[in-house]
Amino acid sequence: MNLSGNMTRVRAVRPLVHHIMNYVTVNDCANMTMCAGGSPVMSDALDDVSEMTSLSDALVLNIGTLNDRTVESMMVSGAVARQKGKPVVFDPVGAGATLYRTSVSKNIMHAVRPQVIKGNAGEIGVLSGSGGAVRGVDSSSSDDTASAVRKLARLQGCIVVATGPVDYVSDGDVVLELSNGTPMQESVSGTGCMLTSVVGCYVGALGASLDSVVSAITAFNVAAEDAASLCNGPGTFKAAFMDAMHALDGDSLESRIRASSVRP
Repeated sequence: MNLSGNMTRVRAVRPLVHHIMNYVTVNDCANMTMCAGGSPVMSDALDDVSEMTSLSDALVLNIGTLNDRTVESMMVSGAVARQKGKPVVFDPVGAGATLYRTSVSKNIMHAVRPQVIKGNAGEIGVLSGSGGAVRGVDSSSSDDTASAVRKLARLQGCIVVATGPVDYVSDGDVVLELSNGTPMQESVSGTGCMLTSVVGCYVGALGASLDSVVSAITAFNVAAEDAASLCNGPGTFKAAFMDAMHALDGDSLESRIRASSVRP
């Protein structure tokens, strides 16, 4: 993994990342995109999204606050992204919690064919058919997460990420277990959405690969570790998190990554 080089490349390219997403966390995601080295645009108007996706380097689709209007915009943007060869990162927030969310997630996966799917362990378990449970938008349990990410990656032909106390990433063959991060990430809303945006930055600049996605997750989680060492609680953690992401030194990532391969 060329973590330092990948971070340098993202900051040099400053990829434009088009988001159609959760309005609860939209401002935090825009700011985290900038701190990671990207340029955010948040647009979900049906008359605007085709052109905006064409202009962008990556598309992020997040169904945290989904409705029929934005789902239609996601489908249109996803079709444009496929036509133009733009990488799509899909965050199936709450898939498995309700029939509607599960149905929309499966429709997007089928129609858009995202290059990266990033969810929590329960969401990925449900969508892979491996089993899982989701309460609201939080994962309450899942079966073997490593197997679930590999299975969904093979079914979809893409990179799959399952987040949790330990994160798992797979391209359908290799499965990596990533152990950076801090429990403070669970103390504020939106950290999962912010991670999706950072992944959007990295695939927008580097293309969608195991290397680019692992680099994004590692940068995000190492910044979270730095922020946790400085904050006084959830409120100061979020501000410190953005500061840490902005100040992150790519060279230090090489020595701090905690990753290991998972055998089948």
